[in-house]
Amino acid sequence: MTNSRSETPRKLVVVGHGMVGHRLVEALDSRDTDRQWEITVLAEEHRPAYDRVALSSCFDGADESALRLPEHDPERIDLRLGDPVTALDRDANAVLTASGERVPYDALVLATGSRPFVPPLPGSTAPGCLVYRTLDDIDAIRAAAKESATGRGVVVGGGLLGLEAANALRLLGLTTHVVEMAPHLMAVQLDTGGGALLGRMVGELGVAVHTGTGTQQVLTDPETGAVTGVELSDGTLLETDLVVFAAGVRPRDELAREAGLQVGERGGVVVDETCRSVTDPAVWAVGEVACIEGRTLGLVAPGYAMAETVADRLLGGEAGFPGADTATQLKLLGVGVASFGDAHATTPGALEVVLNDPVAATYGKLVVSDDAKTLLGGILVGDTSGYPLLRPLVGSALPADPSVLLAPQSEGGAAGVGVAGLPDSAQICSCHAVTKGALTEAITEQGCADVPALKSCTKAGTGCGSCVPALKQLLEAAGVEQSKALCEHFDHSRAELFEIVAATGITTFSQLVAEHGRGRGCDVCKPAVAAILASRDSGTHILDGERGGLQDTNDRHLANMQRNGTYSVVPRVPGGEITPAKLIVLGEVARDFGLYTKITGGQRIDLLGARLEQLPAIWRRLTDAGFESGHAYGKAVRTVKSCVGSTWCRYGVQDSVGLAIELELRYRGLRAPHKLKAGVSGCARECAEARSKDFGIIATEQGWNLYVGGNGGFTPRHAELLASDLDHETLVRTIDRFLMFYIRTADRLQRTAAWLENLEGGLDHLRAVVMDDSLGICAELDAAMERHVADYHDEWRGVLEDPAKLARFTSFVNAPETPDPAISFAVEREQPVPVPGPVSLGMPGLPAAEGTSAR
Repeated sequence: MTNSRSETPRKLVVVGHGMVGHRLVEALDSRDTDRQWEITVLAEEHRPAYDRVALSSCFDGADESALRLPEHDPERIDLRLGDPVTALDRDANAVLTASGERVPYDALVLATGSRPFVPPLPGSTAPGCLVYRTLDDIDAIRAAAKESATGRGVVVGGGLLGLEAANALRLLGLTTHVVEMAPHLMAVQLDTGGGALLGRMVGELGVAVHTGTGTQQVLTDPETGAVTGVELSDGTLLETDLVVFAAGVRPRDELAREAGLQVGERGGVVVDETCRSVTDPAVWAVGEVACIEGRTLGLVAPGYAMAETVADRLLGGEAGFPGADTATQLKLLGVGVASFGDAHATTPGALEVVLNDPVAATYGKLVVSDDAKTLLGGILVGDTSGYPLLRPLVGSALPADPSVLLAPQSEGGAAGVGVAGLPDSAQICSCHAVTKGALTEAITEQGCADVPALKSCTKAGTGCGSCVPALKQLLEAAGVEQSKALCEHFDHSRAELFEIVAATGITTFSQLVAEHGRGRGCDVCKPAVAAILASRDSGTHILDGERGGLQDTNDRHLANMQRNGTYSVVPRVPGGEITPAKLIVLGEVARDFGLYTKITGGQRIDLLGARLEQLPAIWRRLTDAGFESGHAYGKAVRTVKSCVGSTWCRYGVQDSVGLAIELELRYRGLRAPHKLKAGVSGCARECAEARSKDFGIIATEQGWNLYVGGNGGFTPRHAELLASDLDHETLVRTIDRFLMFYIRTADRLQRTAAWLENLEGGLDHLRAVVMDDSLGICAELDAAMERHVADYHDEWRGVLEDPAKLARFTSFVNAPETPDPAISFAVEREQPVPVPGPVSLGMPGLPAAEGTSAR
C-alpha cells in the first residue's frame, strides 16, 4: 500500500476513538510525511479520546481535561464525534453512520474496543445497576452515590476494573463490598498467595471482600423496581441501592459479525500477525476488538503494539505484532500490585521462588526455568519497587540468585542489581516496546540528558509510566548528572522549593506551581509543599483554604487511620508526665466511645477505634480537659520521651522530665520532611533511649550531651554526638538550629538519619553550620523557630472552632450522623479490636458512644 506524493491520497476510516484508536491515528500521522492517507475517525462518544486507565483519578480531583489525550491536527484528521458507524458495506468499501452519512474507504480499521459484561442475573438491569467504563459511567456512579439512601455499594468483580470501581465507591464515602467468584482477588494476574495478601490489605482499608462466591441475584423493590440489595450464591444478603458491574468485558464486534467478518470463539475480529482481518484484506482491527493469536487482549499495551503495527503496514512496512506483553503494575486502593511474564508458572518444568512476609505485608514470587537460570515471570504485592528491573529480565539469564532479587532493596534486592546489568535486548518500556539498547543509544548518540528527552526521543515512559525509574537509572549509569526535581511538576528539589517559598513569601500551592512549576500537582509534591508552607507559617491551620486538599489522609483528618478504617487519637502528653485528673479523662473518653487503649513506646496513651464522625466529639472532651493534638498523624515532632531523671532516680544528674516537657512544648506542631522523635535521659544509663532518636539529649554532671540523626524502624541507626556538656540555653539554641536546618535542606520523606548520611561534610559540616554559623544563616534559623513557637495553635481546637472544618468529619456526606456500618469490633482482653470482613454491627459488652446507638 505505497503511494507517491503525486498520487491521490487513499482514504482511511478508523471506527472508534478510544486510546488505541487515538494511538493508531497519532502513529500514522507522524510517519505519513508523504501524505499517502486521508484519515477520517468516526467516534461514538461526544468527547475526544481520553485516558480510560486513569478514570479513578476523577474521584481524586482530576477532571476530563486532565485525562484528555493530545489533540489531532484538524487539518490532517477529520474527527467526527457522536456519529458512530452503524453498518459496514464491504462490497462497496464504505461505512454508514448514525447520521445517515456514507463514508468510503480504501482501508478500514476497527477500534471499537469492548463493552462491560453484565451477567444475565435477575434484577441486573434495574435502576441502580451501573458499569465502570467511561466518563459517562463515572458521572452516573457519582450521582447515584450522592443519592444513596443506604450509604453502601456493591461491586461485582474483583479484577483490575472491579478494584478500581471499589476504590471509587470508597472515595465517594460509601461502605463498599467486592464480590469475586474466584478464590481470590485479581485471579488473572495473581496467584493464591499474592491474591490472599491483596485481599487482606484491601479488607484492612474497610472494603468488605467476598471471594469464592458469585452473585445470585440483584434484589429490587417490587413497587419502584429500584435496587435494594444483592444476594450471593452462598446465601449472604448485602443491603445496597448501588451495584457496579465490573466482571469483565466483551469485544464490540457487532459491526464485524453483521458484515460477515470472521470472529473468534469468544468474540473479536480474527486477524493475522499484521492485525489484518483474515476475511477481508481491506479491514484491520486493533485493541480489544481484535482476536489475535486466538484471544482478545484487554490491556492497553498490546493495543498500542497493534496500532503501531497497522500504522507501519499502511505505509508499506513489514511490521508484525510482537506478541502480547500482559505485564502490569498499578496501585489498587493504595496497594502496589505487579504481575509479569509467566506469573502462574505454566511453562513445563518451571520453578517458583516465593518470599511471603505477612508482617511487612509484602509478597514476591519469581518463576524461573527448570535450571533456575532464566527468569520466566513473577508477582509482586505490597512492594513493587523491583518491577521496573525484573520485568525486562523476562526471558533473560538471571543476574543473581532469585531469592536475592526478591529480597528488600536494603538487603540487596532487585533494585540493587541495577538496570545497567540488563542485556541490551531487555524491554524497558512495554507500552512502546523500547529496549535498553535503544535507550542507551538515545543517551550516548542522540544526547538525551534527562527523562523528558528520553520520553520525547523514544516514547519510553509516556504510557503507564512504570518504567520512568529505570530511565533515571540508565541515565545515572551513563554518567549523566540527574535533576533533583521533586517531581514532574517542579524542576526544583524540596530544599530549593523551601528557599523559594522563604524568599518570595508565597503562601499557597497554586501560586507556587503557577509561578515556579507546571500542571496541577500530584501526590508527591502536594504533601511536600504543604509541609513547607506549614513549617513557614504555623499560624495558619493545616486545613485552611487549599491546604486541606494537599494533605495525606492522616493529616486531613488530624488522626491516624487504622486497618479497619477507624482512627486513633493520641493527645499530647509532654515528656510522659500526666496528672491523675487527665488520666481519668482519658479513661472516661475511652470508656464512653468504646475505644481500645494502649500506652505507646513514646510514653503516650493511644485511643484506637474512633470513627470519623466521632473525632470532633472526642477532641472536644479532650481539649476541655487541657489536652491537645499529639500530631501522631503528621510529619512533625511527635514525642520527647524521658526517664524520671534527677527528680526521682538515685542515678539521675539532671531534670530530664522538665527538659523533655519544655522541648516537646517548644517544638509541638513543627512540620518537617518526616516525623521527628526525641528523648531526654537523666544520666548515662540512657533509660529514655535518646540515642535512637532524631535528636537525643543525655545528662552529664556539667550539662547536656546532644546527639542527632538517629532512628529506629527498618534501618536502626544510633545518633551521633554533635556537642558535649552544653548549658541549657546553648542546648535549646543548637536544637532549634538543627531542626530548622534539617527542615530547610532535607528531601521529601527523608528522616534525619538519611539526611545526615547524605549531607556533604556530614556531622562536621552540620556542627559548623549550627554552632559556628559557617553559612551565616543562624540568625534566620533562630528567627524561624521563634516564629513557630509564637504562632503555634492546637489543630484539634482549630477544627472545633470552625464549622466549615467540622463539616469534613462525616462518614457519609449525605448522612453526617450515620456511623459507618462496615466498621465492626470483637472483644479481646476486655478491649475492642477490629474485625475485618463483612459488616457486623454488634460489639457486645461495650457501652454506647456519645450521640450514637450502642454498637
